[in-house]
Amino acid sequence: MKYYLIAGEASGDLHGSNLMKGLVAEDTEADMRFWGGELMQSVGGTLVRSYKDTAVMGFSDVMRSLGKISRNLRDCKADILSWKPDVVILIDYPGFNMKIAEFCHDNGIRVFYYIAPKTWASREGRNKKLKAWVDSLFIVFPFEIPYFEQEGVPFIYKGNPLVDAVDNHEYVRPEEGRYIAILAGSRKGEISHTMPNAVKMAEALHALPLYSDCKFIVAGAPSRSQKDYDRHIAGHDYIRVEFGRTYDLLKYADAALINSGTASLEAALIGTPQVVCWSTTPFTAFIARKVLRVLDHIKYISLGNLILDRLAFRELIQNDYTPETAEEEIRRLVEDLPYREAMLADYAEIRERLGGTGASRAVAGAMIEQLKKQ
Repeated sequence: MKYYLIAGEASGDLHGSNLMKGLVAEDTEADMRFWGGELMQSVGGTLVRSYKDTAVMGFSDVMRSLGKISRNLRDCKADILSWKPDVVILIDYPGFNMKIAEFCHDNGIRVFYYIAPKTWASREGRNKKLKAWVDSLFIVFPFEIPYFEQEGVPFIYKGNPLVDAVDNHEYVRPEEGRYIAILAGSRKGEISHTMPNAVKMAEALHALPLYSDCKFIVAGAPSRSQKDYDRHIAGHDYIRVEFGRTYDLLKYADAALINSGTASLEAALIGTPQVVCWSTTPFTAFIARKVLRVLDHIKYISLGNLILDRLAFRELIQNDYTPETAEEEIRRLVEDLPYREAMLADYAEIRERLGGTGASRAVAGAMIEQLKKQ
């Protein structure tokens, strides 16, 4: 069968690649064409466009990129019609993919949505569109089960693919000695809002005797380059950037400061004590709070905390994210052993709730079963 997949960011590339491996294992004649990244490309098939050329985040970024988004949508729709796939598989990235879902539905092309739009956080109106335009919705979090049941949106749940990604990684220690990991996000806006406070935190910690020999390693995002970080870390020889080694960095770090996102759940599954931060422009924060009313719908911004429905680790949101609060929390993660051990116990519960390994192949198998029903 012919599968057309669309992923618009680094996490989608990761999950898309594992799903593609499952599709190949379940369908030896699988023919795949996709928008994604290097991980998906390594599985096989034809890469149409890299997510590095398409990703945008935040209201202000979207407004600046309207022309590019419009061109990408036009090109994607034309390519789908030309290739005539058996199914289009949309992976997260709802701002773009919901428009593709409507287009495919209107043109009689079957649509699967993998990693559902987070309508439990905002834009609940999308649930009606999911029911109207998507043939099969595949969710990946246990807390989504009662939500989508209540909303009347049919779904399939086969576990979370991050468990496979974390457990199948071959870990190699990035360096000898102690270090704190910094994951500043994957987009320019995230980096520009996370790094200044992170660097000031590192300066304060490095001045303390307990941390004088400690390094600070920034996990470089796949879609970014060294120059995106250099202006922040210049003059700090104890801070450096490593690309392509995020899981390794998390595995052996004493603790991590993480911009909210998939990386926070990855850290929980790997077992890295963490503090999550989230900061954006005042205008984007206003849109999130007052227009989209994100925090009216959810208690927490981190997936691990949402899974437990309690705080396993601290969240520093907008004005609460300062060099002082970040330093205080990193010190507690390193120095307060009972606090650290309680967090690791919560991590074990998060892993248990997500289920075991094999989710990606199980989803691939379920997709093929759905296609056979047509």
